[in-house]
Amino acid sequence: MATEAVATATVPRTTAAWVDLVSPSHPFFFRALVDGLESVTATVTVRKKTETVPLAREVGFDVRTVGRDFDNPTLRKLGIPLRTAQLGLQAPDADVALCSRNAMCILAAKVRGIPSIHFTDNDITAYVDGLRAEELYNRLEAMATHNVVPAAFDTWELKRWGASSGSIHTYDGLKEHVYVADFEPNPDFLEKLPFDEFVVVRPEAMTAAYVDVDESIVPRLLAEIVDRGLNVVYLPRWRDDEAYAAEFPDDRVYTPPNALNGLDLAWYAQCVLTGSGTMAREAACMETPAVSFFPNSLLSVDQQLVDEGRVFHSRDVDAIGEYLSGIDASDAEPSRERARRVRDEVVSLTQGLIDDLEADR
Repeated sequence: MATEAVATATVPRTTAAWVDLVSPSHPFFFRALVDGLESVTATVTVRKKTETVPLAREVGFDVRTVGRDFDNPTLRKLGIPLRTAQLGLQAPDADVALCSRNAMCILAAKVRGIPSIHFTDNDITAYVDGLRAEELYNRLEAMATHNVVPAAFDTWELKRWGASSGSIHTYDGLKEHVYVADFEPNPDFLEKLPFDEFVVVRPEAMTAAYVDVDESIVPRLLAEIVDRGLNVVYLPRWRDDEAYAAEFPDDRVYTPPNALNGLDLAWYAQCVLTGSGTMAREAACMETPAVSFFPNSLLSVDQQLVDEGRVFHSRDVDAIGEYLSGIDASDAEPSRERARRVRDEVVSLTQGLIDDLEADR
């Protein structure tokens, strides 16, 4: 009588990931990343900072809020160690922690014995001296088990704070490519605005340690844009910034009462103008014209975009106005082709790191 062999299927082990979100772009990045990973379940914590919490829920994360950001610079500095302590006590049990530009999560994970994979593109202290808070933050970020950075990133910025060469992994693109790749524009988005054609303006982060400027150019920039016949969707960063738009009618400079999806804005805009980097990079990843008026030396990734002609960088209001006048709408068709290639590379890289960590368990 023949003996029948019974094959037992091997069930892949599920990896429990802890994802900590601290800035408005993070929900989009980690949604795209987690969705591409195999056998990974995510527990998500989020810091209350501008639109981060509602955006995290909008992309489908079931989140728990831990800590908050503050408008006051002194309170903000105190809030970072406070939130780190909160995470150390409240972080979920996990096999790996995933975070971006987030020393709070890295430290809490280390306390809890959780390996961390950290995504960053910020090498700002490689170019700006005397920023002790930023230098400390970068030193702490270098403690991550793995750091994943764009190829344009100055890796010396991590190595000088103690990261080993073997813990640094690069990819050919920007972190914004990862979530732009899966973005589907809302066909009804323009119904939320008082006009169909517009540019987006977001001010500088005037209270940030890395911003070395006494005065925003936004009031003069808004006047220049309106004088050139363009409409503006204005996105104030803090309460004080709201006053910059007060002298203009809403049908020319519109400040949304609620958070809008920044990717929809970049997709439909004639141009995105920002005093920081993320929104300019998002626009560039869609091949939408972008202007950066960041008031200091640029990150390596931003300088690469400027060198490639994909972002225009200036704090000269007249020069920015001339750039806007030269934009040909027919040449500004958004695209996500390259973004999808970068997304696949980053997902594959992250999956490999997680598999290696699991093999070491």
